[in-house]
Amino acid sequence: MNDGGMSDDDPTRDGVPRRRRRRLVVALDGPASSGKSSVGAAAARDLGYRFCDTGLLYRALTDLALRRGVDLSDPAGLLPLVDEVQLAPDSGGRLSRVLIDGVDMTADVRRPEVDRAVSEVSRVPEVRAALLARQRALAASGGILMAGRDIGTVVLPGADIKIFLDASAEERARRRTEERGLAADSAEAVAILDDLHRRDELDRNRPVAPLRAADDAVVISTDGNTFEQTVAAVVAAIRRAERAG
Repeated sequence: MNDGGMSDDDPTRDGVPRRRRRRLVVALDGPASSGKSSVGAAAARDLGYRFCDTGLLYRALTDLALRRGVDLSDPAGLLPLVDEVQLAPDSGGRLSRVLIDGVDMTADVRRPEVDRAVSEVSRVPEVRAALLARQRALAASGGILMAGRDIGTVVLPGADIKIFLDASAEERARRRTEERGLAADSAEAVAILDDLHRRDELDRNRPVAPLRAADDAVVISTDGNTFEQTVAAVVAAIRRAERAG
């Protein structure tokens, strides 16, 4: 008997016996504003997994470089900043807090200036190489859902399951516009769509780790989905992988 009186043969709420369940390494990729962070965090909570949004590392580095006046394409200026950036767990155990020199800067890394600049920093090969080992170390013990744009193709090519969240630029822009309380026909809304097109172009055509779905990824199109429907689709895909063992 264990786990408060349950035997290893007792089913969990979805009918999978505990002894047959594996705590998987899950790679979750997708373009900018496709919902990776919010969907991934919610799915991880439902599954009892840890969650890591690797984009926060790039955002934090970008935020720090902007504040220090560092050239965003200069490896010599960017690399010394890498060790100043750390991810920390929130109250739910998700690695969703950004610490810079021990100070919580989570809110700052979401500012529009970082939105516009992060793709440039993430294109620098030396930066990606410097963050690679850190990301792999986080996933080493399993039971984690790691979100980014090259997790299934570069960071964790041996992940137990790879999921690619896809959505049109128009759908992603609509969601972001609504989140910010902007009118759909406002100049700000147009700028959001233009910026997403620009970031997609940069991410898909960068020479190192371009954005693409892994060949063996489960592709989930989220156009027209509610948030809850997308979370349910991600959880279902992972549950199927757990059953498959």
